[in-house]
Amino acid sequence: MHVSKLAAWLFLAGAACTTPRSPYLAAADDADRWLVATAGKHPSKPVPPDLYYGRAGIVLFHLEAWHATGEDHWAQQACTGADALLASLDQPLEPGLYTGIAGIGCVLLDAGRILGEPKYHAGAARCVQLLQERAQPVGAGVEWIDTTDIISGSAGTGLFLLRAADDLKDERARDLAARAGRRLLELGRPEAGGLKWAMDPRFRYLMPNFSHGTAGISYFLATLYGATQQQEFLDGALAGARYLLAVADTRDDGCLVFHHEPDGKDLFYFSWCHGPAGTAALFHRLGQVTGEARWAPWVERGAHSVLHSGVPEQRKPGFWNNLSQCCGDAGVAEWFLDLHRLTGRPEYLAFAQRATAYLLTRATRTEAGLCWIHAERRVAPEKEEAFVGYMLGAAGFGLLFVHHYEQERGIERAVRLPDSPW
Repeated sequence: MHVSKLAAWLFLAGAACTTPRSPYLAAADDADRWLVATAGKHPSKPVPPDLYYGRAGIVLFHLEAWHATGEDHWAQQACTGADALLASLDQPLEPGLYTGIAGIGCVLLDAGRILGEPKYHAGAARCVQLLQERAQPVGAGVEWIDTTDIISGSAGTGLFLLRAADDLKDERARDLAARAGRRLLELGRPEAGGLKWAMDPRFRYLMPNFSHGTAGISYFLATLYGATQQQEFLDGALAGARYLLAVADTRDDGCLVFHHEPDGKDLFYFSWCHGPAGTAALFHRLGQVTGEARWAPWVERGAHSVLHSGVPEQRKPGFWNNLSQCCGDAGVAEWFLDLHRLTGRPEYLAFAQRATAYLLTRATRTEAGLCWIHAERRVAPEKEEAFVGYMLGAAGFGLLFVHHYEQERGIERAVRLPDSPW
């Protein structure tokens, strides 16, 4: 059964609790109980090791919950999951941040640091080695597959390599990331006084926002500049930002970039994947690496667009029957929590709480705990599932609840994905 709107608000206000335990932590417990009951089994297919759908995202949730609470059962589950990630490195894997080796490596770096287990750092080092072995020289640099983006392509893989270079003191990883960046630079297409990127040579649409397009690639290039101080990478990142601002809808003090071209320029998302919750990360990163104040207003204008959009209560073509970290309410709530931490503005925290309360109205309570049944794809909103992983499933919702708990108590977060600048 679904949780009612009134019950959700009472739950988050603490009125539904008979113990001092935080209602946010209780919601995380409920999500975890459902995960345990599924035993890591996706309803329609085996759970992969990756960060998007699978086990790596569940480990992130457990690591953060242990950091926030100190409760041993979270650490035990995190260790079990991280051990399974180590074993997965013997399987054929894709290279990407959300689809394979790079994302597993990021989680192993967090596991090694948070749990104090050297074997997990050794596993992350193996991920770097696998990526070195599989890198293909192409043009001015390297690539692993001919995809450019954050999700599965060179931009996301490069972000892991930069983090590994710092955490593991491995300059070879930084050099490999720079070679990936040079290949991306030569793939940029001039447009509107800047550059834009296609996801791959075969896909007929160009999606300019964070997950599959220009904003995400430019974010990697800006991060690469911060790590190397090589001007060519900053120039590429700035060119991507110029293109985005040239095509953005900036009416009414907002900032929204369309979903895709050529025939999706009147479709606007509000989410992480194709909306301001993701694309604003580029503007914030540019402010970080350049020290220029001119980028902060573009973050605020993206937030303004969401605050005045009517979501989450009003569902829209760009905010449909999806609730997740990727495409829906959870990712937007996370962003506003981040903005509140950054600025202290109460309206940002209020929106994050409101969006999270809405998520609870959409939860399905089972005998085991809470899950979320929703649609992965906008073009098939009737095809609903309950997912387990970070980007679409219970692990991502659980992590959001833990972040709320940490915000209440002033606890600094432990887990930080390399595509988040906040």
